Amino acid sequence: MIIDQNKLHQIFLVCGKTDLRKGIDGLAGVVQDQFDLDPYNSALYLFCGSRKDRFKALYWDGDGFLLLYKRIENGRLQWPVDQAAIRKLNPKQLLRLLSGWSLESTIHQVNPPGHKK
Repeated sequence: MIIDQNKLHQIFLVCGKTDLRKGIDGLAGVVQDQFDLDPYNSALYLFCGSRKDRFKALYWDGDGFLLLYKRIENGRLQWPVDQAAIRKLNPKQLLRLLSGWSLESTIHQVNPPGHKK
């Protein structure tokens, strides 16, 4: 992976579908406005579109944002569908998700302070 997992403070999966036409500013806005989290905190934020065969990742590396985009050629991601939720992952769960496995029994939901639905 292009991001050093040892430098990641946290990994967050934004559940439901996100408009993947959004760029850095739009996705950072989702993190701040909908979930009251700080996109500058060296966390990795994952977003999925409606087709579930592609996702974007947003990461602040200390002097700028990285915006990663991946399209899965065979299969679909097992992305949680609760539109108003964000979930915290550990590195093993991230690999499990990106391998096409379901996470429903292995992720713990995060309810950040000031969470807006």
